[in-house]
Amino acid sequence: MCRTVDLHQAVLAKNDTNAVELRRVLDGRGTVAVNLMSSPGSGKTALLEELLTRAGAAGTPAAAVTADLATENDATRLARSGAPVRQILTDGLCHLEAGMLRHTLEDWLPERTRLLFVENVGNLVCPASYDLGETLRIVLASVTEGEDKPVKYPAAFGLAQLVVVTKTDLAEAVEFRRDTFLGGVQRVNPGVPVIETSARTGEGVDALLAYVLRAADGRETHTPVLARQHGEHPHHHGTGEDAAAPPPSAHRHPAAAPAPARPGR
Repeated sequence: MCRTVDLHQAVLAKNDTNAVELRRVLDGRGTVAVNLMSSPGSGKTALLEELLTRAGAAGTPAAAVTADLATENDATRLARSGAPVRQILTDGLCHLEAGMLRHTLEDWLPERTRLLFVENVGNLVCPASYDLGETLRIVLASVTEGEDKPVKYPAAFGLAQLVVVTKTDLAEAVEFRRDTFLGGVQRVNPGVPVIETSARTGEGVDALLAYVLRAADGRETHTPVLARQHGEHPHHHGTGEDAAAPPPSAHRHPAAAPAPARPGR
């Protein structure tokens, strides 16, 4: 047990070191990294393709790194936007780590890149514990996944600086209970902004890109309660409650924060 705990702590410590260095490098070149996390099938690839296309049309240099256990299907799809794209194959690892991202970006990322979107592995458990050197952490959930995702995955949603709802064009068909979902979001992460989107209809995509650009320009972003409770920088996430084999000696995140009087957006 002690060896498992020590190993897990060592992995997180090494990741944090790489994340700090990567953030320093990206800051130095004026590149803002956006970490996109979600379950498989949330529609984040389709949404990201739209974001890259619109960023390019607006004259904002953007690039993307996409991580999967296998295949380069997402990279091929994202390349249709005309933006530079690079695939990371994790060979079975359920999350992306800062060292993997740092290695991928060496000698590849175009010099003038303003926005770097990082499409994390489809998983709402392991990735929550790993800082990637991002400026903005976004968690996505589709209306087809149900309303209980925020309370089932409190670390992922609780440490997000922005929550994005996807596939809103299907909300009526799947009887998505919007108020229940928003209430769950505010329960685990009070005050976090929520943007509702549909890659198919275009709803909310421009608003999402505008939010990312404001963050890139240095506008203040949401600081999650979980980060404030532990005196952490919002980009240093430590060990999430639902991370695999969390060390008992490390700080643990509470399952949920107190619910506000009414859900917000």
